[in-house]
Amino acid sequence: MIEKELGRLPRVKGVVGLSRSEIYRLIALGRFPKPVPLGARAVAWDMDEVQVWVRERILARAIA
Repeated sequence: MIEKELGRLPRVKGVVGLSRSEIYRLIALGRFPKPVPLGARAVAWDMDEVQVWVRERILARAIA
């Protein structure tokens, strides 16, 4: 069984250092991982996907 760790918005904001509105703007542009629906009004993010996004930003900095 594969176990995934999910993080709610406050945790994601802390990891990536972006505001809620910027995270959702990047999602709309297809440049940030989409959240996983948990219920009618609750979502969370796959923390592995968020960490990959962070690593990609670091690698992009090294290339630029």
